[in-house]
Amino acid sequence: MSFYDEFLQYSDADMEAVFQHTTSADIERIIGKDRLTPKDFLALLSPKAEEHLEWMAQKANELTVQNFGRVILLYTPMYLSDYCTNKCTYCGFNVTNTFTRKQLTMEEVEKEAQTVAASGIQHILILTGEAPAIAGVPYMKECVGILKRYFSSIAIEVYAMEEEEYAELMEAGVESMTMYQETYNPLLYDRLHLKGPKKDYRYRLDAPERACRAGMRGVNIGALLGLDDWRRDGFFTGLHANYLQNKYPGVEVSISLPRIRPTMGNCETGNSVNDKSIVQFMTAFRLFMPRAGMPLSTRENAEFRNHAIKLGITKMSAGVQTAVGGHIDSQENSGQFAVSDTRNVKEMSDAILQLGYQPVFKDWQAI
Repeated sequence: MSFYDEFLQYSDADMEAVFQHTTSADIERIIGKDRLTPKDFLALLSPKAEEHLEWMAQKANELTVQNFGRVILLYTPMYLSDYCTNKCTYCGFNVTNTFTRKQLTMEEVEKEAQTVAASGIQHILILTGEAPAIAGVPYMKECVGILKRYFSSIAIEVYAMEEEEYAELMEAGVESMTMYQETYNPLLYDRLHLKGPKKDYRYRLDAPERACRAGMRGVNIGALLGLDDWRRDGFFTGLHANYLQNKYPGVEVSISLPRIRPTMGNCETGNSVNDKSIVQFMTAFRLFMPRAGMPLSTRENAEFRNHAIKLGITKMSAGVQTAVGGHIDSQENSGQFAVSDTRNVKEMSDAILQLGYQPVFKDWQAI
């Protein structure tokens, strides 16, 4: 059994009917509960729950402080390679996009590491496109061998792998992974992923569980909000996280809430998601899963990120460059997406302190 079996139980559910029958009394009762069911979580994603956002935000803040304290972990992504074999309509790395592609040499990896480490960052997230013949496991292991001289924590956001490959990277020094399903709608997923191995919906859906079985310390999942209806993708993201946390209690499970941003070859989805919707998803999820992590990236602007700190966020990126080699040369090539919050690490750290929270640079050290 995998999450796919649980997904099938809800995939044909009439969510609109649930939303139409959800009342204010239902929302008030759910906010007052200590433990929420998946049905409760769905109700908190309903249009009716928008009338209770302030109360949801207060409860989300209370639960976050109770489980995590007033701290925000800072991390930075490092793009190693933008070679990709996939044709995804919403991604700047799309194999059909024409730009000069790049992959860091080991010398460049070391220079990037030195630059990022000098900012104080101790948690690094490495990213590649999906091109195993160019930037596969052997290449990543060589990069990790350099990066672990500079960082206490190394996470990956790469293509879906076999359990043995996750175990191999863990042995090299990787300790957590991120895998975005992009959308949990199989039909839409098929239309958005025109070509390449990423087109296999089920293989990608099961990747986080393969990482859990391999022994990863942390697993982060999410949907790219704006591809499909955010309420539907938000519900399945929460359901997926809940499944992983229940089945693998030793794994630190978290979700991200990335909102689609402009890229090369813009993708018009017709499913925009506004700030209020993101806040509703964020607070509903915190009430559903009080112990789950919740990173927030620089896809969001500085004002929104400052407000979100008190709504359940536990990790934030800072000093972000989405181009390969961007930390040592920001003009090197095109990035994966446009960054909204351009604050460097010190500016982000100062902002967190001013909001009454403690920026944390290191909360993990492999021994």
